[in-house]
Amino acid sequence: MTKVVQFIAWSDYLCPWCWNASRRLERLAEEFRDEIRIEWRSYLLRPHAKADRDVEKFRRYTEKWQVVGADPDAGEFRVWDSDESPPTHSIPAHRVAKAAARIGPEAFAAIHPRLMQAYFSENRDISSYTVLRELWDELGLAAAGFEVAHLDEVEAEILQEHKEAQELGATGVPAIRRIDNEAVIVGAHPEELYRRWIERSLERGEGLVER
Repeated sequence: MTKVVQFIAWSDYLCPWCWNASRRLERLAEEFRDEIRIEWRSYLLRPHAKADRDVEKFRRYTEKWQVVGADPDAGEFRVWDSDESPPTHSIPAHRVAKAAARIGPEAFAAIHPRLMQAYFSENRDISSYTVLRELWDELGLAAAGFEVAHLDEVEAEILQEHKEAQELGATGVPAIRRIDNEAVIVGAHPEELYRRWIERSLERGEGLVER
């Protein structure tokens, strides 16, 4: 049986730094295709809905995205200029990502970056199920699979993953750990740092699981 080194990465779709880290880790997952596996889990920066967000205050906050966008190999960030309200909370996007994951890894690989692109580049409200359904359909995912996002067990899974991250010491996101090591690395680190960690793990045979 073939074995790979497994990493667990926690992320939130409302976290700008998570998009940069996700882009780097996904490139490395492609580079080390048959040697590593990255499992994405939920972390909630905004766990509770707040419908009456101040749009102008939020717009000023998104000006800081330009700093994140200046990072090497960053995603595309745009200061909020949409007529749509800001996202009310983190959970809806995670629900839809979990629903895609239940279809299969390819469906998750499609929706994961698309959610962040829709939010940071297109200024769309990814807490709106109307917007989320539009993204789902755009990617050609099975219509029936979208309903899984509304299951209570999906939200329970999201909350459990968030709790686990906090218990392991993840004070924020992005955060990543190797499956056999409770130490969590927090922050959007340079791709080369992640690469060295992967190469060292492969050399030592650490964090191996069956494919």
